[in-house]
Amino acid sequence: MSKAITFFGKMLNFSRLKIHTSDLSDIKNTLSELSDKHTVKGVLVIIDSDIDLDLNALLDLLRDFGLQPIGVVDSVLSSQAKQLKLAIFPADERIQHIHPKKTKAPKSPDITDAKADNRDTKEQTNAYATTDIVHNQIVRSGQSLQHLGGDLTIIGSVNAGGEAITDGNLHIYGKGLGRLVAGATGDKDARIFCQKFNPLLVSVAGTYCLREAIPPEMLDQCVIVSYNDQKGLVFDLLEL
Repeated sequence: MSKAITFFGKMLNFSRLKIHTSDLSDIKNTLSELSDKHTVKGVLVIIDSDIDLDLNALLDLLRDFGLQPIGVVDSVLSSQAKQLKLAIFPADERIQHIHPKKTKAPKSPDITDAKADNRDTKEQTNAYATTDIVHNQIVRSGQSLQHLGGDLTIIGSVNAGGEAITDGNLHIYGKGLGRLVAGATGDKDARIFCQKFNPLLVSVAGTYCLREAIPPEMLDQCVIVSYNDQKGLVFDLLEL
């Protein structure tokens, strides 16, 4: 008998908004610059601030730009958040955000269609604004390696307690023991390729799976993880 329903674990695609000033005009100017370069409308945000400021005014400002604040990290804004009935998230262990040690140049477009000559230059630039990143060191416990705008390749391992996050494909030429995330902004065609697969958490396009739910025959193997609308996360052995 087939199952009536299937329940997938689902991760919210939210961002942490770190506040560095109480000057709302400065925050507004920065948001204006960001909205000119990136799509921020509809993005869920958690506010992280060590600076006391008017939270209600900040919420109005964020909503004016289409952002959706859902709560604050427990801090000086917690009492205001309680009054406004916002969620309060526990302050987590500080994680070190690291930068890739090697970067590939943006891909150059190969335009052979004669009609392409008539396209607007700006549209061409946006269409090919993808940059793949290579990181040639280990991602250690307590470190977070994040890349938006292309694939992320790690020549090394992601240790337990570390995380690697990208909105494209994630390639790991080593052990994948921490949190592995591909398609972070919802790309259902993203994949995770891992040479020795044993993560604490794995996610593609917002759907996640903890180690306990990963098929045991996949652990410590060379694995591809993909997403399927009917099946959720799909695990396949990669033939070497």
